Amino acid sequence: MPTPTGHTRAIRASRAIGTDVYNSDHDKIGEIEDIMLDKMDNAIMFAVVSFGGFLGIGEKYHSIPWASLDYSKEVKGYIVPFSKEKLKDGPVSSLHDLTKDDGLAARDSSYTYYGVDPYWS
Repeated sequence: MPTPTGHTRAIRASRAIGTDVYNSDHDKIGEIEDIMLDKMDNAIMFAVVSFGGFLGIGEKYHSIPWASLDYSKEVKGYIVPFSKEKLKDGPVSSLHDLTKDDGLAARDSSYTYYGVDPYWS
């Protein structure tokens, strides 16, 4: 069954990692650095999107609910329905902090901040 925009529901993580991410104005904001999996719920907790930096120095990592990313053939990347300002002010963590406490704090703050319905309820 396809997604609302006609894409397949299944995708390999290796295909998503490294894909560019754009905001609602189609400005590139970063790329998929990693994908956090919830082993107990068999779900994707969130995408780890890296913003800024050069060669890994100064990068910021944002946890963005996976369901909010929509692949666009036009830009050959994912588009999130958020403005630059919303993304800039979003929850930021180190890669280490994203997995702290089983990733629940990063997951919860991300879904709350972006107003995405949680998959776990």
